[in-house]
Amino acid sequence: MRGPGPSIRPFRFTSGGWGWGGVAGRGLAAALAAVPFSAGAEDLLQVYREAQRNDAVFAAARHAVEAGRERQPQGLALLLPTLNLTGNAQRNRVEVDSRDPLLLPSSTRYPESASYTLTFTQPLFRQQNWIQYQQSGQQVRQAEASFGQAYQDLIVRVAQAYFDVLATHDTLALVRAQKTATAEQLAQAKRNFEVGTATITDTHEAQARYDLIAAQEIVALNDLETKRRALQLITGKEPGELAELRRDVKLSPPNPPDMQTWVELAEKQGYAVQVAEASAEVAALEARRNRAAHLPTLDFFATHGQSGQNATTDSSVGRDITTTVIGLQFAMPLYQGGALNSREREAAALSNKAKEDLESARRNSALAARQNYLLVINGIAVVEALEQALVSSQSALDSNKLGYEVGVRINIDVLNAQQQLFLTRRDLAVARYSLITNNLRLKAAAGTLREEDLERINAVLLP
Repeated sequence: MRGPGPSIRPFRFTSGGWGWGGVAGRGLAAALAAVPFSAGAEDLLQVYREAQRNDAVFAAARHAVEAGRERQPQGLALLLPTLNLTGNAQRNRVEVDSRDPLLLPSSTRYPESASYTLTFTQPLFRQQNWIQYQQSGQQVRQAEASFGQAYQDLIVRVAQAYFDVLATHDTLALVRAQKTATAEQLAQAKRNFEVGTATITDTHEAQARYDLIAAQEIVALNDLETKRRALQLITGKEPGELAELRRDVKLSPPNPPDMQTWVELAEKQGYAVQVAEASAEVAALEARRNRAAHLPTLDFFATHGQSGQNATTDSSVGRDITTTVIGLQFAMPLYQGGALNSREREAAALSNKAKEDLESARRNSALAARQNYLLVINGIAVVEALEQALVSSQSALDSNKLGYEVGVRINIDVLNAQQQLFLTRRDLAVARYSLITNNLRLKAAAGTLREEDLERINAVLLP
């Protein structure tokens, strides 16, 4: 596998960002307590190792590259000599009826014969075989690049499925925290109505909001189960509890910070581009191989054989024959019904198609690099904005609660502020997971994604 270039350094994880302390942090901590992850939870690397062993897609890619590597020895065999041994033995029943009255009326004999032939052949000039040997090297390169693409794809799929589970877990925890807060607000509205300081409308509004959140909890539970099954599809086993991402993790921008550098890397060494380049080379060599079909071939050959036969009706004694032949064999295709010309035109068209596929792969890789670079850059800005929005939402909730107590705010204001706070918390959780997976996709587009990137992420999971 080709490693990342010296100018490419992964995101750095540092503490100090994504702080969820204070009042907002206490609300999330209470929510997470309702849906606990065990202390012995699996981390990202453990899940990745399970996927390496059990993912059917990756296993198929591994077998495909093993098969692809066999193309080279097969191509080399076309240039090397061949040695074949053939032999046969037979026994015949022969009945002879004589019309001569002086001889016996009939006789039966069983003549036996056996032979073997040893043939050695060495191609001297076969242009097609030489080109096919060159093709085999490109086919191995193609198989290796396809496996590299599957290797990167596994990393991305594992990370995406892992953080999807964490995101839905956080969503469920936040919904339950909102449900608890709404239940408290409902109880307070009922108490205020009983003492006459609030109308029945406040109670009805709180009850309606509580019922809505209860429905959202059911949806979140179903979503969590769905995401866990998606992770099971990759790892091949029932997922256990997963280690969570630390809340004080911060990502720095991509390095190099220039988008064009990432685009150039994607166009040059992205695995999709490498696969297309190898395919184009194979197609170009196939066109040359079909043109070479018009050329003559020359082989050196040597045969050695021996045959033996016992007495027959024609001979009263057996005989042994030994034959040795050494020579050159020349063949020149003159006319094949137009098939050679047709295959030559077909291969030329397929070669042109492969060139266009290569150009398409380069453009798609460049587009993927641009899109994921922008997603990472914008994701960092979104996370920072949501961090600030979380602080503001918490302040707004505190203000509305105080206003409700002194009579300048109504219950629906408090409920709306609560909903805004928990929506912001959910969006922040989803944004930071998306930021990590988009970072992995950016590296995958550039062909620099490695297991070390998962190790860096795994290092900032809660132990």
